[in-house]
Amino acid sequence: MAGIKGYPARFERQNGIHTNKVGCKTPIFAPMPVLSIVIPAYNEGPTIHFILDKVLAVQLPGGWTKEVIIVNDCSKDDTEAAIQAWAAGHPALPIRYHAHTVNQGKGAALHTGIAQATGDYVIIQDADLEYDPEEYNLLLQPVLAGQADVVYGSRFMGGNPHRILFFWHSLGNKFLTFLSNMFTNLNLTDMETCYKLFKREMIQSLHLTEKRFGFEPEVTAKISRIPKVRIYEVGISYYGRTFEEGKKIGWKDGFRAIYCILKYGALKAK
Repeated sequence: MAGIKGYPARFERQNGIHTNKVGCKTPIFAPMPVLSIVIPAYNEGPTIHFILDKVLAVQLPGGWTKEVIIVNDCSKDDTEAAIQAWAAGHPALPIRYHAHTVNQGKGAALHTGIAQATGDYVIIQDADLEYDPEEYNLLLQPVLAGQADVVYGSRFMGGNPHRILFFWHSLGNKFLTFLSNMFTNLNLTDMETCYKLFKREMIQSLHLTEKRFGFEPEVTAKISRIPKVRIYEVGISYYGRTFEEGKKIGWKDGFRAIYCILKYGALKAK
C-alpha cells in the first residue's frame, strides 16, 4: 500500500491516518512508550547522585522516555537534600519525589512508588551502585520483541561482570530461588534480583503486603499466578557492596524470605 504524500505506508500503519469528511488525511501519532523507574532510598545521601547520573545518561530504545519516582523511606542522613539538589541541577530528568514520615522498609517504599507509576512498564532500581541502569535495555529486549510481560535480570546467568563477594549469600540466593521455583513452577535463576521489569497494569493489579525484603518472593509468587503471564529472564552484571559499603540485607531477611515463599507460594496467600 502506498503512503499518502509526505507519509510513507509504514508511517501510516504504525501511527494511523485519520481521514476527515472531505478526504483530507492527517497522521495520528502513537504515544511514546514510557518506562517508570522506581527507586527506593534509605540513607543513600553520599551515593544517590551517582545512580541518578547513570539513569539520566541511559538512552532507551525506540523513542521510549523515562519517568523517575524516588521514595525516601525516612532516611536519617541527607538523602532528601541530595535528591533535591540533584533534581534542581538536572531539569532534563523530571523526578517525582515521595517521602515516608516513618521508616517502613524497602517493600513499603516500592509499594508507594509502584502505585504512583504511570508508564507502560515499571522497573525497580536500587539507589546504590550494585546494578547498572545501562542494562535497562537488556531487560526491554523481550518486551520490544513482543514476547514478555515481565522480565527478571539474573546475576547468575550471562557473561556480564559480577563482583566476587560472599559465598554464603550466593548459596542462600540460589536456595531461595530453588525453593520459590518449587511452588511457582517457574525456572528462574535469580528470584531475589533487584532488576524486575513489569507491565504496569500487571504489577499494579497485585495486592502486595510485604514491607521489607519479603517483597521479592511475594511479588514473584503473585505475578506467577496471573493467567497467561509471559515471564522472561536475561543476564545482567552485578557490582555488589560489602556491609561496610552500605549493604543492608542480613540473615534475618533470609529467614523472612523462606517464610514468604511458603506463605505466598505453598499456601498461596493473597
